[in-house]
This record gives sequence, C-alpha cells and structure tokens, in this order.
Amino acid sequence: MPQVDAQHLTTLLNRAAGADSAAAQEIFASVYDELRRLAAELMRAERADHTLQPTALVHEAFMRMMGGAEVGWKNRAHFFACAARAMRRMLVDHARARSAAKRGGGWGMVTLDSTVAPGGASALDVVALNDALEELESRDARAARVVEMRFFGGLTIDEVSQVLGVATSTVDDDWAFSRAWLARRLDGGRAG
Repeated sequence: MPQVDAQHLTTLLNRAAGADSAAAQEIFASVYDELRRLAAELMRAERADHTLQPTALVHEAFMRMMGGAEVGWKNRAHFFACAARAMRRMLVDHARARSAAKRGGGWGMVTLDSTVAPGGASALDVVALNDALEELESRDARAARVVEMRFFGGLTIDEVSQVLGVATSTVDDDWAFSRAWLARRLDGGRAG
C-alpha cells in the first residue's frame, strides 16, 4: 500500500490548522487507507466478536484528533504520531470499559510482534501494555513516545527521529531499551 505523499499532506495539515474544513476532509481521504492498515494491525489479535472494528477505530481516532482542540500538526510524521496516540487511547478506553462491564475479564488483546518483543510474538492485554507504557513514561518519556509511535503508529525510525527532533541513533537506542524494558515488565506482570 503506497504511503501518503508527505509534502501534499503537510500542505493539507497547514490548511487544516487555519480552520479549513475542506482540508480536513481531504486529509481524512488521503490518510484513510494507511490509518486503516495500522488499525487492522492493532486489531489483528482481538477476539472475533470484538465490538470495535478497525474502520471504527480509524473514524473515532480521526474525530478525536479533529474535534475540539486546535489542530497543529507539523508534518506527516507528526500527524501519524498523534494518530498513534489517539488509537492507543481508544483501545485502552475500550478495554477498560469492557473490563469494568465484565468485572475484570476479557480485556482486549493485542499482539506485540517480534519488532517489539524480542524472541517472538506474545499476546498482551492492551491495559497492561498501557500501564507499562505509563510506567516507562515516568522513567523515560522519550522512550515511551518511541514505542507509541512505532507500535501504535507504525512510524519508521526516521519518522520518529523527525517528530522528536533527535538523531536516528538515539531513536534506535530508545527502541532497543524500550523493547527490553517492556518485555521484562510485561513478562513479570504475567508471571506474578
């Protein structure tokens, strides 16, 4: 699936920042396929009867991103970083609501693939992942943002580097550290 033209998207993002509603509609049309692919990846390990589908995740995340707050995306990478955060929050909110309804059972599951969890895929619940990311954020906010952008947003090392304004080697280091830290934290949580 081809990536959205970065220069064209940046132009649209600048127009949307000026309250151009036509630009917002064009942004959605331009990024829909890519966001849908990312959402499908996130939802792949969910149960078959999950009430939140990738299409709904994309639509709701976009609505949250466009609604209320002033739009101030700098470029394609920054937009997808914000989309990653919106999708993460929605999945966590959905899992918590389901958990509350079931009194702790049936939390939404996501697969942390081999790019995040060394040694192969392992199923994790999204609430545990979120809690671990929040703990990591209190220790190393940049490392947590790297995970969020890479895992939830599908951004490349170069794109994360651009969003954070740091060298790609720094992002590589944060990514390696975060994967190891999360693997330990999440494995410990399951064993305990």
